[in-house]
Amino acid sequence: MLNKLKDMHGRGTELVTVYIPPGYEISKISNELKQEQGTATNIKSKTTRKNVVSALERIVQHLRLHPRAPEHGMAVFCGNISEREGMQDIQLFPVIPPFPITNKLYRCSQRFILAPLFEMLQFMDTYGLLVLDRGGATIAFLKGKRIDIIRDVKSMVPGKFRAGGQSAARFERAREGLAKDFYKRVGVAANEVFANIKDIKGIIIGGPGPTKESWMDGDFLSPEVRTKVLAVKDTSYTGDFGIKELVERSEDVLAEAEVTHEKHLMYRFLERLGTGQPVTYGEAEVRRALEAKAVEIVLFSEKLQWNRVTVECGLCKFNYKGTVKDPKAFDEKLASQNCPKCDASRLAKIEEVTLVEDMTDLAEATGGTLEIISTDTSEGVQLYELGGIAAILRYEV
Repeated sequence: MLNKLKDMHGRGTELVTVYIPPGYEISKISNELKQEQGTATNIKSKTTRKNVVSALERIVQHLRLHPRAPEHGMAVFCGNISEREGMQDIQLFPVIPPFPITNKLYRCSQRFILAPLFEMLQFMDTYGLLVLDRGGATIAFLKGKRIDIIRDVKSMVPGKFRAGGQSAARFERAREGLAKDFYKRVGVAANEVFANIKDIKGIIIGGPGPTKESWMDGDFLSPEVRTKVLAVKDTSYTGDFGIKELVERSEDVLAEAEVTHEKHLMYRFLERLGTGQPVTYGEAEVRRALEAKAVEIVLFSEKLQWNRVTVECGLCKFNYKGTVKDPKAFDEKLASQNCPKCDASRLAKIEEVTLVEDMTDLAEATGGTLEIISTDTSEGVQLYELGGIAAILRYEV
């Protein structure tokens, strides 16, 4: 969807983008857009004015279908996408994002504003974050670009200066005892939080000074959680600032984890392919395996920008589905050929989605998953050269 929207452009500032964060009243947003319709009447260009007003009206009509904003909010894109001068083709594209929208936005431009949604796609996986020193610990998740603070663990460990009358040795023993108790409570909290996330891709530990290493050297994390620790990083802070700093200092770790995950999946596929274990590749073969509910994981190359379309004859209702590699050439062909069944009417597209969206839906409906594989590795290039689509199967089809 985003790649499709990215290629659209208006002749003037006539493409309308609206971002609605979760929790906003739809009726309030609609009223604001109606006010913008009044403002749009001041646009000098008659054509641009007409297209903006029409787009705003379409958006207001669409918002009536939603009594409240969805859980993650909503983005709505609408405007005249006709490639012919003087022709009007107002199309509306609603998007429910995978993560919450953080800022409200209304803008008219020659292109749709897509940066906030593309940012959500940079890292779709969930990573655990933990920063600590003897003053306290903070546990968080990184989901896409969004950081969710989950829990703070308070420390009762006193500073290095002892109260009057205490011997140094006695004070230090009490201090170490409180530190050990604090480490245990951090471990309990971390095990509880991170073990509850089934698909967590990894955990990064951070903090100032040697406390984080002392904590990691202890037996405070469960073996299951410990195996998911990707790195231990130095930060200047703990708390919210420390978590943000940890993310900034871990970009190399996050990128490497993503590549490692992809390489592992492709190694598994290629090993099974070489040893005759159940795998398949090619769109038609993978689709057949999906329909047989035999697929565990679909591997889909990010370089495939194909669509899945459904066309229908308006007269005899003949229809079929197919995969389109060149949408523009397909549209031109569709406009010049009659229905192969009745030969009395043109076929028309009644549905069009990206192929990755179509296959994701099919995989999830049959108990499988779909993984996007980049071409940043030699294994990813191999997948693309095999046709861009492969599958690890549960059993032979």
